[in-house]
Amino acid sequence: MAANLAIIMVTILFLVIHHQTTPTTAATNVVKTEVFRSPEMVMEPGLVSNKDYFNVEFPRGHIGLKSFNAELVDERGNLLPLHEVYLHHWVLNRYFARENRSGADDLSIVRNSGICGNRLTQYFGVGAETRRTSTYIPHPYAIQVGDPATIPEGYEEGWVLNVHAIDTRGADDKMGCTECRCNLYGFSEAGGGLHCCPDDGRCRLKQGFRGENKTIYLRYTVKYVDWDSSSIVPVDIYILDVTDVWTKADQSKGIRATHYCKVEYGVESCGVGVEKDGCVDTKSVTFSFPVGGEVVYGVGHQHAGGVGTTLYDQGGRTICSSKPIYGEGNEAGNEAGFIVGMSTCYPTPAAPVKILAGETLTLVSNYSSVESHTGVMALFYLLLAHSQPKPLPTLASKFMMVPEFVWPIVLLGVVVIVVVVAWKGIIGNSEGYETIP
Repeated sequence: MAANLAIIMVTILFLVIHHQTTPTTAATNVVKTEVFRSPEMVMEPGLVSNKDYFNVEFPRGHIGLKSFNAELVDERGNLLPLHEVYLHHWVLNRYFARENRSGADDLSIVRNSGICGNRLTQYFGVGAETRRTSTYIPHPYAIQVGDPATIPEGYEEGWVLNVHAIDTRGADDKMGCTECRCNLYGFSEAGGGLHCCPDDGRCRLKQGFRGENKTIYLRYTVKYVDWDSSSIVPVDIYILDVTDVWTKADQSKGIRATHYCKVEYGVESCGVGVEKDGCVDTKSVTFSFPVGGEVVYGVGHQHAGGVGTTLYDQGGRTICSSKPIYGEGNEAGNEAGFIVGMSTCYPTPAAPVKILAGETLTLVSNYSSVESHTGVMALFYLLLAHSQPKPLPTLASKFMMVPEFVWPIVLLGVVVIVVVVAWKGIIGNSEGYETIP
């Protein structure tokens, strides 16, 4: 009986200590989900919408972003296929705005960590591949936003969403419209790119085509956690561009390292007589990466015609290779001829991938050149962690973490156990003696 009582008391004490020392990450790191939609875009055949929407709905507070996914839908929430309304891109930027501001002068964009300066400043951004490209950031990592300590006094944090959509219903050349070929938009210059498909621009339609107006939205889903610096590791965003013109620093000449990211480029056709398998346009850029860190996530961005993009370290080893997924049907998310997804990289703790500060990296992009392409891109989105996850407490450290007020309870419990066991032992021994005759 005494032994059983001792076991019960010890178990109770263990539960008390365990309750006081068990990490609470399960409760604090619950992933929350919110779904929003952008302001309406009224489209008609051939029309381009490329607008910035400031102060869009977004989770507030000091949080860690886990993912941001978006897609075009109509008024009823039905998915819109790319062959009807092409999603050239959506881009989400963060900013600080003066409270009670009166204009754009009271607003400043909060750029990501690099490396393109005032270009490619977004926190998230994807194109036609949005439906089948994962943006999820694995535990224990997240993008930290809403930290009151980083928001200037008198300012508030906000988000601006840029959506570039092209209505290709009835287009004379659907793919040409999506590549923003200048001649299809009424410009006399050759080539193409974003400057030829601006907001309210119109792509050439088949003669006599008529179509009704369509109201559309960008529906976006945000996953996030409440920020807890004891259990979440922040990651920084770096966006690389194969068109980057990098100027190497030279302190002896007073030259600072600079990056000029052109964002777009053209792919020339390989010409007649060349086998299709050999028609590949390769473009690359080599540059010095400014900081060191551990790769948490990586993904490339290409347009139709792309066959993959890869980032290499200084020794020629692959940091991340991202391949396009092409659709094979007509339904939304599987549109034939379009890139509907990009493969992603998630290095594991068992096989970490690290980049050293000042390391020379090489970004390579490959496009099919069976046909020419205009306004193509080859961007690379990287998330880097500059600190390691905190290890879970060991049993010994758990006892070191017990609050001071718990120890008197523990001591009292030990005393009670000793007294009870001793008392039971005495009674038991006296009952077991035989009377001497």
